[in-house]
Amino acid sequence: MESRRTAMKLAVAGALGISGSGLAANAAKKDDAKFKPAADRDGPRWRTGIEGQRIADLGDGRFLNPVLSGDYPDPSVLKDGDDYYMTHSSFDSAPGLLIWHSRDLVNWRPLGPALAKPLGTVFAVDIAKHDGRYFIYIPFMKAPWSTDLPSFANTFVIHAPSMEGPWSDPIDLKVGGLIDPGHVVGEDGHRYLFFNDGKRVRLTADGLATDGPVETAYQAWRYPDDWITEAYSPEGPKLFRRGDYFYLVNAVGGTSGPATGHMIVAARSRSIHGPWENCPHNPIQRTHSRQEMWWSRGHATCVEGPGGQWYMVYHGYENGYHTLGRQTLVEPIEWTPDGWFRATGGDLSEPLRKPRGPAQPHGMAHSDSFHTDRLGTLWNLYGSAPAETARIAIGDGALTLKAKGKGPSDGVVLTQQVGDRSYEVSVELELTDKTSGGLLLFFDDRLFLGMGIDGHRMTTWRGGKASYWPEPAPPARRIFMRITNQEQVVTFYYSLDGKNWTRHGVRSEVTGYNANTVDNLLSLRPALYAAGEGEVLFRNFTYRALA
Repeated sequence: MESRRTAMKLAVAGALGISGSGLAANAAKKDDAKFKPAADRDGPRWRTGIEGQRIADLGDGRFLNPVLSGDYPDPSVLKDGDDYYMTHSSFDSAPGLLIWHSRDLVNWRPLGPALAKPLGTVFAVDIAKHDGRYFIYIPFMKAPWSTDLPSFANTFVIHAPSMEGPWSDPIDLKVGGLIDPGHVVGEDGHRYLFFNDGKRVRLTADGLATDGPVETAYQAWRYPDDWITEAYSPEGPKLFRRGDYFYLVNAVGGTSGPATGHMIVAARSRSIHGPWENCPHNPIQRTHSRQEMWWSRGHATCVEGPGGQWYMVYHGYENGYHTLGRQTLVEPIEWTPDGWFRATGGDLSEPLRKPRGPAQPHGMAHSDSFHTDRLGTLWNLYGSAPAETARIAIGDGALTLKAKGKGPSDGVVLTQQVGDRSYEVSVELELTDKTSGGLLLFFDDRLFLGMGIDGHRMTTWRGGKASYWPEPAPPARRIFMRITNQEQVVTFYYSLDGKNWTRHGVRSEVTGYNANTVDNLLSLRPALYAAGEGEVLFRNFTYRALA
């Protein structure tokens, strides 16, 4: 499948500026810092929750990032009284836009998906509330199966009376070629969407159509040319009003690539119409050295937390664990006497004081007995048209996938996100008719690994293709499979009875299964697949984090 990041770069081609060599002098002093993973340092480690999953809340008034571990990029956060709601780019997952709820910005519980039928690949969205109604503004990128979208990027909106839904079908705003909408109400009372590359359009009062042309409204701050970044790529505008000013927070420097690329910058204006003044101490936050724990930090939403303390919620890659994707981070900010804000969390490798709000149980179980439908909350269909969900049936202790294609690259693939450095997954599967199926760790349709059976032999998948390795597994139409990922070293196991396990003859090191390898902003995820003609039944999927 064609990379969405390639499409995104075309959108901002006029603004791209690949940087040269060397870091800025003010960052060089940090280059010699020594990185040690949080779990290896003296002092607090992450607490564990459901199934041993790591959680940020340390239980002593502090928290240790990430607040959402795993591939939860481009966070958009809405403060609604004492409640906070958040969603993320869901890309090629269907259903999409899983909504999370919190009272303290650290402990989050899933509510459910807002987008039952994505019209294309979902890039960074914005959540808004206006006149008692909730809105999510969505850029749909043209995918191979989304033939009806007129542009490579298309802005739509969905709305609901509650963040728990029901959400409307997507409404076309007829804005093409732009990404990352950011909603704001101006001092003139009108509603606006800001986009990447400094663009803006006015909305109608109901927020469901445009009310004027797309225009250039601002120019994002530009960093020195000798900083090591991926590309200039001004994107992700998030706007809010505080006191006499509107604040516009942008991401620049590219979303992946070099560790020091992605960054957070800010501007302000007394009017939504400008002129916009760049913050004198931009960037607000960035990674200064590849030795730091969190890389490519950017795409921030600023939000007032419980008790009046302000925070930035953004994403970053965990050093050494790019396979987990861009994870959600929370950092406190402070307001300066001259009305700007500064980041105060440092490199986020140490615990921070937890926001005051009440905690709630965090996260969700990743094991599934398939007695209830958790599609869109736990499981997502990969890279498929909305009608393809008809291939999935869940209930009575079984997940049934109606097969298609020849293998994981073009078959039915169901994935779930994980956020632990080490974990184990297992499942029982049974074939019907002329099918094949199996258990994978899946990045995208070009990059995955795992095991599959067709009733005659076992196929070993590595590097997104069938391996030369002829694993001598017995022919079977019913088998148990297990995969462990122990700090990027992956081992396969199989069993005919679920009790006596055979270790697969090949192990894999999977550090390279990441966005910088295949130019796609996703993560390595446990997955189930079905290919051929007929159905594959899965039972008793189990997950546990490993120490």
